[in-house]
Amino acid sequence: MQKEFIWQIRVYYEDTDAGEVIFYANYLKFMERARTEWLRKIGFDHKILKEKYELLFAVKNLTIDYIKPGYLDDLLTITSKLLETRNASLVFQQNIKNENNELLSQAEVKLACINAKTFKASSMPEELIMELTNDS
Repeated sequence: MQKEFIWQIRVYYEDTDAGEVIFYANYLKFMERARTEWLRKIGFDHKILKEKYELLFAVKNLTIDYIKPGYLDDLLTITSKLLETRNASLVFQQNIKNENNELLSQAEVKLACINAKTFKASSMPEELIMELTNDS
């Protein structure tokens, strides 16, 4: 399975350190936003997941490599590839590139699907799994 979502974001002053370089933790924020926008695009934003299905996603594991710095005003492209889907978890590979197509950062992110009330593992709705994995 190699389902993919591409999303872009501009680097603002607030995203950088004193040297106008992207602050390292903000790469994680950009990746989170890309995954959130993917869910929104397929009709399963976080509000719907919580209210209708009583579900949340939590990062269970993350491995990240910082390859090159990004800078103020860069236009970043975040590519999210769904590598694995299980009943209660998802694994993504996420890459961030600048407008020159240079790889700045890459990560593998494992998300656990949890019940919004108990915070215990919970199955994803079949409709969500189908939307995430369909090829259209």
